[in-house]
Amino acid sequence: MGPLEGIRIIEIAGIGPGPFCAMMLSDMGAEVLRIDRAERVSGAKGPTADLLARGRRSVGANLKSTAGVAVVLDLIERADGLIEGFRPGVMERLGLGPDVCLARNPRLVYGRMTGWGQEGPMAQAAGHDINYIALAGALEPIGRAGEAPLPPLNLVGDFGGGAMMLAFGMACALVERQRSGRGQVVDAAMVDGAALLMTMFHGMRHMGFWDERRGYNMLDSGAHFYDTYACKDGKYISLGSIEPQFYKEMLERLGLAGETLPHQMDKARWPELKKKVAAVIATRTRDQWCAIMEGTDVCFAPVLSMTEALDHPHNKLRGTFTEVAGLSQPAPAPRFSRTRPEIQGPPAQAGEHTDDALRDWGVADARVAELRAAGAIA
Repeated sequence: MGPLEGIRIIEIAGIGPGPFCAMMLSDMGAEVLRIDRAERVSGAKGPTADLLARGRRSVGANLKSTAGVAVVLDLIERADGLIEGFRPGVMERLGLGPDVCLARNPRLVYGRMTGWGQEGPMAQAAGHDINYIALAGALEPIGRAGEAPLPPLNLVGDFGGGAMMLAFGMACALVERQRSGRGQVVDAAMVDGAALLMTMFHGMRHMGFWDERRGYNMLDSGAHFYDTYACKDGKYISLGSIEPQFYKEMLERLGLAGETLPHQMDKARWPELKKKVAAVIATRTRDQWCAIMEGTDVCFAPVLSMTEALDHPHNKLRGTFTEVAGLSQPAPAPRFSRTRPEIQGPPAQAGEHTDDALRDWGVADARVAELRAAGAIA
């Protein structure tokens, strides 16, 4: 009974941000039907470990076949939205471009996920998250002074700047459709989304608060009160004691409150202060620092591995992680007071639900048999 219950989405299977967007919409209650390429269908059944594929059924279709494209267009007539993540022009060459799909279903919200966008001098170039965030100006500031920029996994481009922006854009277009009765194309480019995520830092730059040298700022490991530190056991803790009252408590918990120290915001003394803080933290284990600081106003948390995060008491009480078909994984977010989102099922094998899903979407059994005989579905 999630907030998107009753919304039907076609997902043309891809990798990375497209599936993550589809997963988000499914977690929120939408019925998302994934269209997998026929060549990926092995006949295997049962859950896979590809968690990005959770919560939706899969139809195997031969998109190189006229009949295969035709059945996808039939499904699109019954859909509220579509997600695709190919390079510009690929869907058009398949016969599934936005002009064709919107002609069949004028209310369709057509979501396009690319790295560089639908146009521009780099639109047809290959790329990955690291390239998109580099061009957006989001990679260069991440890292420590004197070191190379540090790739932040693929969280900033693929998932933050890409999938989440597409999910937000599609939700916005679905709301607008209630007024206009018309669908539209949502062009989500990871380079655009990653640039948008940097808005606050552009503002800080204009105000003179941001030094474009990497590792010289409060939020980029330059400050002694906003960083990670190694403990006696080789594990790490994080400190984020920005506000004066939190900084005061940090000094107290570290046993430094009685010392004569430079002012918190004396940037010239930050390297010296960082060495002092690091030396203190290295005298105790991570668990010992948790006993001293966790739950206080220091702005503290232990740096946990993915496995450790599953068992932290706060995460367990919140239900931040869940288990489906024996696979531990992050639970849907955010939460709602009435329309509770939930994972609709484990990740499916490619083409696992072809017959049942087509039938549920209004394709007659006789036509399903014809499509299979023609090699249009798998």
